[in-house]
Amino acid sequence: MRLRLFILSIVATWLATWLAPAGSALAAEKRVALVIGNSAYKNVGRLKNPANDAALVGDMFKKAGFDSVDVKFDLDVAAMRKALREFGGKAREADVAVIYYAGHGIELDGTNYLIPTDATLETDSDVLDETLSLDRALFAVEPAKQLRLVILDACRDNPFAKTMKRTIAARAIGRGLAKVEPTSPNTMIAFAAKAGSTASDGDAKNSPFATALVERLPTPGLDLGKAFRFVRDDVLKTTGYQQEPYVYGSLGGDDVSLVPAKPAAAGPQANPDSEIRRDYELALQIGTRDVWSSFINRYPSGFYTDLAKGQLSKIVAEEARAAAAEKARQAEDEKARLATERAKKVEQEKAAAAAQAAEDARIAAEKAKQIEETKAAAAEQRRKDAEAAVAKALADKQAAEKALADKMASDKAAAELAAKQAADAKSQEGEQKVAAVAPTSSPSSLSPQETAKLVQSELRRVGCLAAAADGDWNATSQRSLTQFNKYARTNFDAKLASSDALDAIKAKPGRICPLVCDHGFKADGDACVKIACRAGYRINDDNECEKVQDKKPVATREDAKTRDDNRKKVESAPSKPQASGQILCNTTGCRPVTPGCRIVSGRNSMDSGKQYEVCN
Repeated sequence: MRLRLFILSIVATWLATWLAPAGSALAAEKRVALVIGNSAYKNVGRLKNPANDAALVGDMFKKAGFDSVDVKFDLDVAAMRKALREFGGKAREADVAVIYYAGHGIELDGTNYLIPTDATLETDSDVLDETLSLDRALFAVEPAKQLRLVILDACRDNPFAKTMKRTIAARAIGRGLAKVEPTSPNTMIAFAAKAGSTASDGDAKNSPFATALVERLPTPGLDLGKAFRFVRDDVLKTTGYQQEPYVYGSLGGDDVSLVPAKPAAAGPQANPDSEIRRDYELALQIGTRDVWSSFINRYPSGFYTDLAKGQLSKIVAEEARAAAAEKARQAEDEKARLATERAKKVEQEKAAAAAQAAEDARIAAEKAKQIEETKAAAAEQRRKDAEAAVAKALADKQAAEKALADKMASDKAAAELAAKQAADAKSQEGEQKVAAVAPTSSPSSLSPQETAKLVQSELRRVGCLAAAADGDWNATSQRSLTQFNKYARTNFDAKLASSDALDAIKAKPGRICPLVCDHGFKADGDACVKIACRAGYRINDDNECEKVQDKKPVATREDAKTRDDNRKKVESAPSKPQASGQILCNTTGCRPVTPGCRIVSGRNSMDSGKQYEVCN
């Protein structure tokens, strides 16, 4: 018994010696905290728990003896900037600086942002203007000398991301918050849920994360790393292993607690239970099953032994509950797996049936398509036959109408020719009367106007003047006399209507100047008549009728030989007397036939319809 008391006293003395400096040092630390809870958002639905969680955590910091605790609710962007700026000034004089934020957060391209209550976030570019980045909060706690802690209960399902318009399609807007690695030493960032996942508000007044924080962090002397591991375990159990808090960053090798451990009393104790109480408090700080079992083994009975048994029973019950929960979870997972497999099998059967039904429908559609195509082809053939019949009837009608129009045009041209010939005969009769009277008078007795009128009349007779004989020797009359000189091979002065010219013109029995007709007309005596081609023929560039065809016939040597033979036969045939004034028309124009010559027509396929002048 004495040996045991001696050992306990040595351990107590050593613990007191080790904890006393640490306790006095921690007691001298200056600790400051900023708590923000944003619930009343103006442009999305109100959050239920952030304000309650902020009040709960702020009260925890106050009871833990923090030197300064600022609790803010429903801050807009300007108020958040001001709060962080003011807190940064306090952190410069503190050893421990803590920021707790509850509300909405968002991750954009790998950077986390805290959302004030007045944010609209219509587009992704608004995030840079209407929110505060997590780096701003880290900048506020950075001046603290020993510990910098940022706690974010902002991993809730974000309604802004659902309505936000992307200015760049490839821009990433994550679910929850993005992983972050602090660059400053002794800096920790605690998320309510692991990066990329969301946190639950739960069904109670406070969220599971805030409840676990308030229970674990104020434990005197409890290292922060271990405290957050306890928080993780508590939240996992509370949420049925759906939400896992996560801590980023690391601390040094020494234990760092948010609340200093109570200093252990040194020296001999007047009360015998004081040593047991001290060991109990030490076991309470550690709180493991092995420690409580060791304490009970060392102190089998007594008040603190009963308390230790209660703590051990609590741990055993929690382990049993966790084991049962794990088994239940495994059972649920197995049930879900089996249900998924059954559903998958059912879906596969449904998919196979749907595929077979789709194939049957495709085959039926193909058959229906073939039937409709056959019907459409038959209808199209009937339409083509009907159109062909209509086209044939229309072509026959047009041919008949064209033949009638050609006959009417020919009759009209014949009538016009007869009328013109009668008029010309009448005009020539008058001119002959004038010519018969003229010789009674000597040329010297005629006036220049009378001489000009007689010359004009003779020029009209030989086809060199188309204007009336009015005695005015104008430019038209001069051109007509020039034409006469050209074709009669004379050289009279065209500026003067002389008696010599009159005598020379009178000496010509028929037309001297050729009759020139427009394209599509030919000379018929002293008149131009329209060339009428039969059906299937048209007038070509040589003013001749040719058959309409896609390709022109190619002349062969046989055709040329036949043409030469025909021409020789025509030339060797006896000449026939020709009427005076006969006109020869070809591609170069029309002119009178040379006296003593005759006109022959081509007879083969190449020069059919052409006229040639043959002289003996």
